[in-house]
Amino acid sequence: QVQLVESGGGLVQPGGSLRLSCAASGSISSASAMGWHRQAPGKEREFVASITGDRRTNYVDFVKGRFTISRDNAKNTMTLQMNSLRPEDTAVYFCSVSRPLNPSGWIYWGRGTLVTVSS
Repeated sequence: QVQLVESGGGLVQPGGSLRLSCAASGSISSASAMGWHRQAPGKEREFVASITGDRRTNYVDFVKGRFTISRDNAKNTMTLQMNSLRPEDTAVYFCSVSRPLNPSGWIYWGRGTLVTVSS
């Protein structure tokens, strides 16, 4: 069983930066992807970014060039560096882990951390 805990959310002004972290307890297979999703008020959860065990990354178009995902396999941690934040980035951000060899088959989820972008 894997437990995921996100941290680093908060209130930031438009154009600012935040760094989200995800810490995993339990063993994560190097064949599993780790990812970030987000859910804005009144909207469905959506994919943001993912990273495989060999550090191949994937981003949704609206964060490309602004967000950077990274992963430390030895420490079972993942981060999301978010720059040039916009009000529409306001959401609860969730950390996730996929099934081995199934990079979009998310099976473990954290409880989320709130990011609010507002002046």
